[in-house]
Formats: sequence, structure tokens, C-alpha cells
Amino acid sequence: MELSLQLSRIHFPTVSSSPLHPSKRVHGFFAPSRSLGSGHGSCFGRIRLSKRPNQRFSSNCCLPHEARFDLRRTFHPPQSSLYDEPGSSIMCNGCACQRWDKLSRDVVVRSELAGTGSTQDMHAFSEIWSNSKVRGICFYAITAFAAIILFVPMFLEHPFVLMFDRYRRKVHYLVAKTWAFLTVAPFVKIEYEGLENLPATDTPAVYVSNHQSFLDIYALLTLGKCFKFISKTSVFLYPIIGWAMFLLGVIPLKRMDSKSQFDCLKQCMALIKKGASVFFFPEGTRSKDGKLGPFKKGAFSVAAKTGVPIVPISLIGTGEIMPPGFEGRLNPGSLKIIVHPSIVGNNPDTLCTEARNLIASGLN
Repeated sequence: MELSLQLSRIHFPTVSSSPLHPSKRVHGFFAPSRSLGSGHGSCFGRIRLSKRPNQRFSSNCCLPHEARFDLRRTFHPPQSSLYDEPGSSIMCNGCACQRWDKLSRDVVVRSELAGTGSTQDMHAFSEIWSNSKVRGICFYAITAFAAIILFVPMFLEHPFVLMFDRYRRKVHYLVAKTWAFLTVAPFVKIEYEGLENLPATDTPAVYVSNHQSFLDIYALLTLGKCFKFISKTSVFLYPIIGWAMFLLGVIPLKRMDSKSQFDCLKQCMALIKKGASVFFFPEGTRSKDGKLGPFKKGAFSVAAKTGVPIVPISLIGTGEIMPPGFEGRLNPGSLKIIVHPSIVGNNPDTLCTEARNLIASGLN
């Protein structure tokens, strides 16, 4: 009781509610509170006696902090050294107080910059995506138009090809090279390396390459070599393209059919013995991540049994231009074809390892 009477006789001075609003003054009753202040000086908590919003200030900078009265919560941004710049503060009771207009301006500018960057990134991504789709549509339109035009002379010359060049079919492959070049050249730049390593046209060989994209067939046809591809039987049902593959003598294969695989290898060896070349993708399918997968030994068994050289080829960039699973899109870019020196041997395992190492060296 005596303590309360003594406190009632103490007179406390009037303190302005905020340095930002000097015209507004609030009279209140103060009690010392060490826990509410900072460790650098005394600080006071305010007991609210009126309905006006009240704030609490730290003694070292007079900036408002968070205060809670009557279960109500008012938030005031704390002081930060980020905004301590020369000429950007005013003096209040000997302390530097930050201007609110400077704080608001910096926050707004940073928010606008962040929003602008995000919008530009999304716009650029959408633009690239749309351009890839447009390029893909143009790519297939050109390849379809060129195939229709070039299929006519291929069909007309086919009887003469069977009579004079039944196994290599050089004239047909010249048409196929023209078709591939007309399709790829408007969109993709092709760079060649090691063309001197290609064997002569009349020399049979087994060609092997990594497989990343549907675009690999077009790239390989631009080499102008008469090698027989191995393709799924379902592809032969496509109009024009499938018919042209039949005229070229492409070897059909039923996947997951061991008998069809055995017949395919026998047909490859028969063609090689008659002077033709064959082409294999030893991985068996397109790589999903662009990395070189394990090789199957079918192609190397054929080369070991027939004694013909293996010609390893590295294809670089086709997976980025037309990724597997997104054949409807054509991204901008360039591709590179590296022809490695031929290797000869009678051990399929050794041939497989050497060929894979050469192709991997080109990719790296």
C-alpha cells in the first residue's frame, strides 16, 4: 500500500508517441521494464490508458518495435542496418531515426525488380518452348513434302536398281541423302570430323553409333554411305516413309522376339558377304539422359564372324535438338558427327569394348 502511494506521487514527463508524427502527443503512465529493452540502455514499456494505438521504442535508436496491448497486435518494422545511409535519417533525442519514405521506397523497388525478373524468365521460357514447337511443325512439313516429291523417282528407278545394284542400292541412298539434307539443313548446322576414316563405298563394313534421338537417322544419312539400317517392323507401315525404307532394303526386326533377332543377324551377315554394309545402334534404344548406355554384342558378333571392320561413329547434339519423348519439338542448335578409325578383330567382346571406348571419347 505504501509503495502504491509513493508511485502515485511520482510525476512522469510527457513523451511524444513517434518521431514521425511530432504533432501527436500521448500522455501515459510508464513503468521501468528491463526485459523489454535492448542491452545497450534503459527501455520503457508503456501501459495503455487510452484507445489510441501505442508503440514501444528502444532507447538506442528510437525506432518503433512490436507492441501488444489488450490482446491486440501492432507490427512496426524493426531497425535494420540495410537502410543506414548518410542523409537518410533525422535526429530524435540524440538518436538516428530512419525515414519511413526511404524504407518504403527500397522495399517497393526490390519487390518490383523481383517480380519483373520472374515474369521475364517465364516469358523467355514460354517463347523458347513455342519456337521449338513451331520449328518442329516446319521440320515435319518439309520432311513430308520432300519425301513425297523424292519418292516418285525412287519408285520409278527401283526396277533398274534391283537389276544392276540389288544389294548396295547406291542410287536409292543418293535420294535418301538428298531427302535428309533438305530436311535438316534449314534448321540444324552439321559439322563433320574424321570423314577420311570412312571406308570406300564398295567396302562392306559394320557401322555402329550411339543413339540419342530420332534425328540420328537424318544425320547419318547425310554421310551418303550405303548401309542397311535395322528398324522395327511397325515403321514399315507408315505411308511414304515406310515404303521408301522398303525400297532402301532396311532390315525389319521384331523386338522382344528372339527368332526375329536371330533372323536379323543372319540377314546382316548375308548382306555383308554380298558386298553391302549394315548399321547398328548397339545400345538398342535411345538414351533418355544423353549418357552412353551398355552395348549389345550382336553387331560385333557379325563383324567378328565376317571379318569386316567396325566403324564407330559419335553423334553429338542430336539429343538436345530433338530429345527422346519430345519428337514434336525441334530446339535450335548444331550437331557434330565424328567418324573414328576402323577397328578389326575376331573377338566380339574386345571389339565391343574398343568401339564403346572410342564413341565415349568422342562424346566427352
